[in-house]
Amino acid sequence: MLYWLIELSNTVPVLGFLKGLLNVFRYITFRTGGAMVTGALFVFLFGPWIIDHLRLRQGKGQPIRTDGPASHLIAKKGTPTMGGLMILSGLVVSTLLWANPVNPYVWIVLAVTLGFGFVGFYDDYLKVTKQSHSGFAGKLRLLIEGIIALAACYLLVRLGRDASSTTLQIPFFKELFINFGWFFVIFGAFVIVGAGNAVNLTDGLDGLAIVPVMIAAASFGMIAYLTGNAVFSDYLGINYVAGTGELAVLCGAVLGAGLGFLWFNAPPASIFMGDTGSLALGGLLGAIAVAVKHEIVLAVIGGLFVLEAVSVIVQVVSFKMTGKRVFRMAPLHHHFEQKGWTEPQIVIRFWIISVMLALAGLSTLKLR
Repeated sequence: MLYWLIELSNTVPVLGFLKGLLNVFRYITFRTGGAMVTGALFVFLFGPWIIDHLRLRQGKGQPIRTDGPASHLIAKKGTPTMGGLMILSGLVVSTLLWANPVNPYVWIVLAVTLGFGFVGFYDDYLKVTKQSHSGFAGKLRLLIEGIIALAACYLLVRLGRDASSTTLQIPFFKELFINFGWFFVIFGAFVIVGAGNAVNLTDGLDGLAIVPVMIAAASFGMIAYLTGNAVFSDYLGINYVAGTGELAVLCGAVLGAGLGFLWFNAPPASIFMGDTGSLALGGLLGAIAVAVKHEIVLAVIGGLFVLEAVSVIVQVVSFKMTGKRVFRMAPLHHHFEQKGWTEPQIVIRFWIISVMLALAGLSTLKLR
């Protein structure tokens, strides 16, 4: 909405200094900072009310797995879930306020985020009302996520209108591309669904998922800004995708809303993110990666999420084929809990890994 102040300054006679002041709304960097501050303030201000409301509605809070770490049955019992509603509220408000309202990439990514968020919300709702872990049927949930992701990828390919919209760029190489043709729609949908569920699996300890999500969002905010700038993208030898720079504003909104949520999710958590937040944020990261043509880089920057997802896949396959478990418990963070690591040790060490992976992913922009 504030973006329209640019048009106002062009059409309505205003004083010189005021025109210069309104002109700052042209800059993506300024609006990204504004989205960050707005998202954080919104969650800080309305977070306590949302937590109280959810606690009142949910009663016993999120059901704790009986087959999980024994300490969770005591320490985390009664904590409300669906904290993703806080993040999504701050994200949507700040994005609508600061982003360019006619940019199609913003609306596509926002639609994926809210679509995945709705799926996660329904899953959380079933778990809380039934006080059971058998929420949304897994296959049906994946089907709905797949449909949302396929629709988004189809629109992204149509927006591109050239060969690069269906190609996969390989990091570290300036001119190495794989053209999938329209099969790219399926590939892109796989990336989005995979990212959503990988973040969902990571969300198991206080503060564990939100900080790596913010690190990934900050990294992709920078990538989106560079990809959407013809000069910078040409210099770095990466695909130029006109309009994607505006996604940096959305990433700023994620950073701000995430910081606000972390205030309440820090150990001991007053609220859990739940599938409402983890699926939505994972879907958002996947959609941005597809939009800016950095799908492989997402696997590097979001390597922690990949490790968590792979640990579950390996555990399930190993147990079905051999009857033996590779890890003491999956996902990976529970394995380290069983080995005696404290929750703060696991969370902070995983944060450190996320920072290192983000730096590695960003290095691919220049090392080509």
